[in-house]
Amino acid sequence: MLQRKEPIIKVKSEAFAIRVIKMYKYLNIQKNEYILSKQILRSGTSVGANVNESRNAQSTLDFINKLSIALKEADETTYWLKCLYGGDYITETQFKSMYDDIQEITRILVKIIKTTKERNLK
Repeated sequence: MLQRKEPIIKVKSEAFAIRVIKMYKYLNIQKNEYILSKQILRSGTSVGANVNESRNAQSTLDFINKLSIALKEADETTYWLKCLYGGDYITETQFKSMYDDIQEITRILVKIIKTTKERNLK
């Protein structure tokens, strides 16, 4: 039986969501930080949730809309990462690792949205 390969954006956004969940636990337990950690938990896991929802889109416009929401959540996650780093809740190494991942996801989302628009919405 041939197994279908998962789209790279799905794989990367799910892996990022798991990292965000682990960071949320770390911030709660080790840093006693509950406000910013909840914000990044919400936005960071929402990226993958919207990517996953896009797989069952009812139309090309719906697909673009779901990925556009994922892109907005990725931008928000970047903001919260900067706040956590600036507030000394995470180290530079932790920040850079998470930041690089979310920037890669952002680039992939932008490319998919742009390509889909060019191919289907002429």
